[in-house]
Amino acid sequence: MRSTVELRGEILAAARAEFARYGLAGGRIDRIARTAQASKERLYAHFGDKETLFRDVVAADSAEFFRAVTLRPDAVSEFAGDIYDLARVHPEHYRMITWAHLEGVTLDQPRADGRPIPDQHVAAIEAAQAEGHVDSLWEPVDLLVLLIGIGLAWMHLPHPNATTEDPTVITRRRAAAVEAAARIIAVGR
Repeated sequence: MRSTVELRGEILAAARAEFARYGLAGGRIDRIARTAQASKERLYAHFGDKETLFRDVVAADSAEFFRAVTLRPDAVSEFAGDIYDLARVHPEHYRMITWAHLEGVTLDQPRADGRPIPDQHVAAIEAAQAEGHVDSLWEPVDLLVLLIGIGLAWMHLPHPNATTEDPTVITRRRAAAVEAAARIIAVGR
């Protein structure tokens, strides 16, 4: 027999797959319950309703996504490459964040060590500016958004070749993201 923690984890995994594919509106509780081998009643007992389950999955994915990368003051442009890598390897996390935006679900800021992760990234950009690694004309939060956008650019391309497993293409795309970021942050531009 599964423990409560195991059942909850299996429900969350099934919900992640369902919501990543269909979003909140298209996701079906009966499919989630069937995939998790749980009754709908158990699912509702753990999460209350479909939107709460969706929010829990998005919160977990958002936190995992942003905890997986670190913006370092001495390697700010690398952050765009790290975001590219993360989105390529774990597109389901980014998909969940996108579904939340499309569904109009307000997201809480992902946290690590008790602090919002974006605040940690902004502090790293401020440190990079103070150390002369990043042009100080940038508003740190604006630059953070642009760096994330550069890293996610291939996720948005409506083209059949947007996703690839070709290591040469992956290396080239990552390098392009890092180079674009480096040009944007260059001091004295």
